[in-house]
Amino acid sequence: MHPNPAFRKSGTERNLDFARRRGFGILTINGADGPLAAHVPFLVAEDGQSLSLHLARSNPIARADLPAAALLAVSGPDSYVSPDWYGLEDQVPTWNYVAVHLRGRLEPLDAEALRGQVDDLSARFEAGLLPKRPWTSAKMSEGTMERMMRMILPFRMLIDKVDGTWKLNQNKPEAARHAAAAAIAELAGQSPLDELAALMREVQPDVG
Repeated sequence: MHPNPAFRKSGTERNLDFARRRGFGILTINGADGPLAAHVPFLVAEDGQSLSLHLARSNPIARADLPAAALLAVSGPDSYVSPDWYGLEDQVPTWNYVAVHLRGRLEPLDAEALRGQVDDLSARFEAGLLPKRPWTSAKMSEGTMERMMRMILPFRMLIDKVDGTWKLNQNKPEAARHAAAAAIAELAGQSPLDELAALMREVQPDVG
C-alpha cells in the first residue's frame, strides 16, 4: 500500500465494495520455498468477514500446509500520468491506480461446499451480462459437472484486515487533477476488455 495518507482515506466498506465488484485478484501465501501466487476469481461474503474461492488440485497453494496467512491483492484501473497534463510547472511523471489488499487466513473447505460455491460464483458474474440469459450448471450434461469439479477444491479466506490505495492525484490542485483526468479520458479508446479480446484472437491454439 502507498505510504501517502492522502491516498489511503477510503474506508473499509468502500474498499470491500471495490473488491466485491472486481471479483478477481492475486492470492498469495508463503510457501516452503518462497512466495506462492494464484490468480483467482472470488466472492466476498455479505458481512465482509470472509471470501470464497476455488483452486485447481494441482495448484501449489492447494497443496500447501493450510490453514495459512494469506494476502489477496485486487487491482483496479491504472494509468501513466504525464506531468504535461497538469498545467503546472516542475511536475514529474507518476502512475495513478486503485488497489485493495485483503489479509487473513486461508483454509480448505469440505468438498461438499464446492458445488454451491461454483454456482454462486457463476451467478455473480453472469448477472453482469444481462440481457443474456444466465448460464447455470443445470445446462451441463448429466455427470459432466461432477467430473470436472474433481479437478478443483474449495477454500475460504477469513478476512482480518482491509487496506486500500486510491492514488488519483488527490495531492494536486483540483484544476490540475481534472486536467489530467481529461487527458486520460481522451486516451481511453481501448479498454482492457478490448485488449483481452484482441489477444484471444491472436493466440495460437494448442493442438499438440
